[in-house]
Amino acid sequence: MKQVNFLPFFLGLLAWACVSCVKAEDPYRFFTWVVTYGQISPLGVSQRGILINGQFPGPIVNCETNDNIIINVINKLDEPFLITWNGIKQRKTSWQDGVLGTNCPIPPKSNWTYHMQVKDQIGTFSYFPSTVMHRAVGGFGAFNILARPVIFVPYLKPAAEFTLLVSDWWTYDHKALQQVLDSGKSFPKPNGLLINGSPRATSFTGRKGQRYLFRVSNVALTTSINFRIQGHTLSLVETEGAHTLHESYESFDLHVGQSASFLVTLQAPSKDYFIVASTRFTKPVLTATGILHYDGSTAKASLPLPIAPTYQIHWSMKQARTIRWNLTANAARPNPQGAFHFGTIPVARTLVLANSKAKINGKLRYAVNKVSHVNPATPLKLADFYNIPGVYKLNSIKDRPSPGPITLAPSVLGFALHDFVEIVFQNNENSIQSWHLDGYDFWAVGFGGGQWNSTLRKKFYNLNDATTRHTVQVYPKSWSAILVSLDNKGMWNLRSTTWPRQYLGQQLYARVWNDEKSLYTEYDAPENVLRCGKARK
Repeated sequence: MKQVNFLPFFLGLLAWACVSCVKAEDPYRFFTWVVTYGQISPLGVSQRGILINGQFPGPIVNCETNDNIIINVINKLDEPFLITWNGIKQRKTSWQDGVLGTNCPIPPKSNWTYHMQVKDQIGTFSYFPSTVMHRAVGGFGAFNILARPVIFVPYLKPAAEFTLLVSDWWTYDHKALQQVLDSGKSFPKPNGLLINGSPRATSFTGRKGQRYLFRVSNVALTTSINFRIQGHTLSLVETEGAHTLHESYESFDLHVGQSASFLVTLQAPSKDYFIVASTRFTKPVLTATGILHYDGSTAKASLPLPIAPTYQIHWSMKQARTIRWNLTANAARPNPQGAFHFGTIPVARTLVLANSKAKINGKLRYAVNKVSHVNPATPLKLADFYNIPGVYKLNSIKDRPSPGPITLAPSVLGFALHDFVEIVFQNNENSIQSWHLDGYDFWAVGFGGGQWNSTLRKKFYNLNDATTRHTVQVYPKSWSAILVSLDNKGMWNLRSTTWPRQYLGQQLYARVWNDEKSLYTEYDAPENVLRCGKARK
């Protein structure tokens, strides 16, 4: 019998496997961002802004699920600087989160490179400076993650995508605004509202009969907004990385830090139409407009602007309850979103977090459960990694509100990795609040007025198809409840998205931890980690 030589076959199989491994590596996208000051005049008043590569707003990051994003940030400002990535989960690597609890800021006239992977994410996100009041004068932009071609998207492909950033705006320098807060005074009201850096110059062109995807993010410092397009219906398809049921809206509320995507079909008579963003819960109401232009038309947009609610809290809360998870749709993975039955998981721990304000030594401070957070000179994450004592005290904040004066301290809560946690945000003030959790999304399961108690779960919680998101609003004299699966080890910022409140202490850090040292649960500090404070070499 002739002997068969399998060696070529095995060598071929090995070669194929090696090629497959190379091809299977997720793509890399490289960016170099030069951060500088520059003169801008969004409201007609020349002022110093923060530009990225000469742009205001900053460049849009467009990528696909699982892409590796490498961004070299060159800081040419006269102050330390950081960028945080609003809604990017930074799986196993809070080192890339870009907040003062995890990162030393990039010193002036130097650079630092972010290495992050948008692992298992799709959707509409944003980025902005996390240091002092830098974001009040720019440095922000859009971050869009498209689904991989092999993943089904639960809506027809749009003819094009349009990205909109809505921001409130001040004609003050960021250092002047910081001085207002440092002196203990209340933050001034904004001077105007912008869409993509302009109060009225943004324009998008589409063809009649075609559908378009509008990605809208509220990157304001203080202000909820209502978004609408004259003569057109908004079909909601995504909120902050979650596919939603396709509800139709004439107008839609987006609170500080939130994002959403809408399909809009151009089926009105051919002309121009106003795109409108206006402030919610403010006096006076501020408005910014853009233009939706039908290709080939010459007719200009005509007044009046489409009307929208201004202060009606119940209207907004009622709308929030209509946003529902698409249980059968895929997200970034092939399995349906609804395969994770969050409403059936036992809750390991319940926290009630109440915001408050008071004067300490004559200066205004904001707090959570009576602790007003102070950033130590050594980032909390570095203190953990290098075993540096005396930087913070674990569980310095309690799980429930308690009586007593507000104290100043680094505010850190400890959690066990894989805990399933209920967090209730209790707002006893007359202003709307908005809360963001880095490193995660969560299910926004309930909204209600007055004081929360455990009996309200049965009446107000949606434990079937509440959508996931990374930022939740809390209405005046009201509460909001979320459920979160703490499966991402690290040090994660839970903060007020109202930036002056965050700056003056309304934030804390969630230390999600287990004692196992493994790259399966968390990566080590990157080779280029910046060290400062007690961690300085």
